[in-house]
Amino acid sequence: MYANKGIRGFIVVTMRMISRTVLCSFALTSLLLGSVAAHAQRPAQGPISRDVIQPEKLGYRMVWEDEFNGTKLDTTKWRHRGLGARALAFVSEDAVEVKDGYIYLWAKRDAAGRMLGSAIGTQQTFMSRYGYYECRAQVQKSWGQWGAFWLQSNQISAGEDPAVYGAEIDVMECFRKLGPDIVSHNVHWAYGPNQKSTRGMQSTLKGLGTGFHTYGVEWTPEKYIFYVDGMKFYEVTQGISKIKEYMILSMEYPGNPQDMVRSILPDAMIVDYVRVWQKPGVN
Repeated sequence: MYANKGIRGFIVVTMRMISRTVLCSFALTSLLLGSVAAHAQRPAQGPISRDVIQPEKLGYRMVWEDEFNGTKLDTTKWRHRGLGARALAFVSEDAVEVKDGYIYLWAKRDAAGRMLGSAIGTQQTFMSRYGYYECRAQVQKSWGQWGAFWLQSNQISAGEDPAVYGAEIDVMECFRKLGPDIVSHNVHWAYGPNQKSTRGMQSTLKGLGTGFHTYGVEWTPEKYIFYVDGMKFYEVTQGISKIKEYMILSMEYPGNPQDMVRSILPDAMIVDYVRVWQKPGVN
């Protein structure tokens, strides 16, 4: 009799432990899935307005531009940045080429077979706050590596308030794995363990994956507005930087070799121009 009670007690305790384990596992799974969902790309969408932006009519005037009309990088406007090992590749001056009125941000291999990436920025030559920023570019052709036009603060790792320490403003990133006619936009701030993000905002437009298109952001004290071919696709009010930032053009690589399986090298993002408009007295 006492043995039976002991067995029954053991069974009850065991079942309770199993139940608690299942509940904890379910809670953990739900938390993880919620975390993944929170950081996922938003569904791709078309323009929310087909009215094409005309900066001058909004009170802006052009204050900076580069048409890449030369045979080498204009170092009064840009400098190579981040030279050295980065992710799977090596950022190199040899992967940047200016010719025929364009700049080529290459993803390619050198003579030793090493993958090269490219990046240029205006941190040492031009920093600004607010305005309309635009590039005209043809995105890369294959998966893996990705071309990007973005702005960044040089204080972004120093604190978590974007108004004080700035943000990373991804005007355009092209990840071919998202689809043939899709680019994405994003805002990140508070670099470090508590980094925040707006989540990737995908824009789709027929033919976006071929030929030249314009990519722009209007940055104001209240919001960011993202444009493709002059049409408005997104407005966000999170992560607003209120300090001067610099521009970057880059060809990035992933950190996982498996993400390069479908890549074809050499490949390039080709940029026709970069332009900046601001309202008088804003800086």
